Amino acid sequence: MLIDSHCHLDFPEYDSELDAVIDRARAAGVGGMVTISTRLERAPALRDIANRHAGVWRSVGVHPHEAEGHAGVTASTLADLAADARVVGIGETGLDYYYEHSPRAAQQELFRAHIAVARDTGLPLIVHTRDADEDTVRILETEMARGAFAGLIHCFSTSRWLADQALAMGLYISVAGIVTFRNADTLREVASTIPLDRLLVETDAPFLAPAPNRGKRNEPAFVTHTAARIAELRGIDAAALGDATSDNFFRLFTRADRAEAA
Repeated sequence: MLIDSHCHLDFPEYDSELDAVIDRARAAGVGGMVTISTRLERAPALRDIANRHAGVWRSVGVHPHEAEGHAGVTASTLADLAADARVVGIGETGLDYYYEHSPRAAQQELFRAHIAVARDTGLPLIVHTRDADEDTVRILETEMARGAFAGLIHCFSTSRWLADQALAMGLYISVAGIVTFRNADTLREVASTIPLDRLLVETDAPFLAPAPNRGKRNEPAFVTHTAARIAELRGIDAAALGDATSDNFFRLFTRADRAEAA
């Protein structure tokens, strides 16, 4: 069994065939999925998807791209939304200095609000970071010193330094289809050495379809290709990697009910 720890099932790319997408994931051996929040106005759609499908859970959060448009959002706002039993994580949140769709100060303020909710609820923090490694680590370390919280770096695609810093803080690392891309040698090197008990897999669907489906719309079923490539890099079979990453998922996402996973 595999778990797609990060996908976006509410995105319009799936509007016409969401049930079929989920059925294909099940047929491929994907027992569970987390559909991730990027904007709070999408919460009703995410709630509907998670309520209708066993083994599909959701998060609550605001993507750093959307921080400026959510300036009034507080930790209390997020905590209220996170009370739903099918909410298993907080985010995605973090810092994105590549596009800078929102000012850095707004991203950092909202990042800290998400961390406060993760700490108070015990739900894991789902961290997005792009071209912002130093500030991401600085904020995580500062906030961790104020009180521990669980979490992961999602769609890891950066340096060993960030991996080492995240692991030292007790965070998990989730790897997406980028690990199959031709020019991803550095990521493959890191993915081959992340402790097996701290590793998760994801699609970030509909984005970043792994080889051999690169260039197509991604979907949760394709996480099997990512897992197979990581298993190959680590010299273990795909079933062993699936078991380990699934165990890690349920250890981190404690509100997700393993009995629902197909």
